Amino acid sequence: MLGLLVSSMALALAFFALLDGWYLLRFPCAVLRARLLEPRVRDLLAEQRRAGRVLPSDLDLLLHMNNARYLREADVARVAHLTRCGVLGALRELGAHAVLAASCARYRRSLHLFEPFEVRTRLLGWDDRAFYLEARFVSLRDGFLCALLRSRQHVLGTSPERIVQHLCKRRVEPPELPEDVKHWISYNEASSQLLRAESGLNEDVKAQ
Repeated sequence: MLGLLVSSMALALAFFALLDGWYLLRFPCAVLRARLLEPRVRDLLAEQRRAGRVLPSDLDLLLHMNNARYLREADVARVAHLTRCGVLGALRELGAHAVLAASCARYRRSLHLFEPFEVRTRLLGWDDRAFYLEARFVSLRDGFLCALLRSRQHVLGTSPERIVQHLCKRRVEPPELPEDVKHWISYNEASSQLLRAESGLNEDVKAQ
């Protein structure tokens, strides 16, 4: 019995010491919670909210939530969002998947220890290759928008249009993207062209 306990503790220690344990646990938990415990969201463009609180493990040397934690919380909120609105299920049914191709973050005010916040995620729209999502970090103390993250989910194996059509059972025109997102897309395309040129890749290679 003691040997089993020691072995279990050693495995747990190795899991958290050698791997990003909490991150690997939170993702499947977020998907299961969204799939089994939370209602399905039929409106693809509806905002979804996920509550959080700044923990000691989130802090940097300045004693506020470190920059990387925003990206991680946005990751978890995004996978839960895509699960609840059916996009992840549609990807699986169509034999496709999506990868994070680009993201940008704007930090407006720090979140401090034990401060409650919400991650408000919504789908902004899509084009022929990717979905564009937004995550807003809002302090629940005063409603201030502390950080704004945008992400581009590149779809492989099918197209965003086909995924939406699969979910809605009809063809749906994508909504008009915000002007700043259009500028960001243009920046990404210009960056891809420069990187392809540096790598000596053919112009026919699609940007990712």
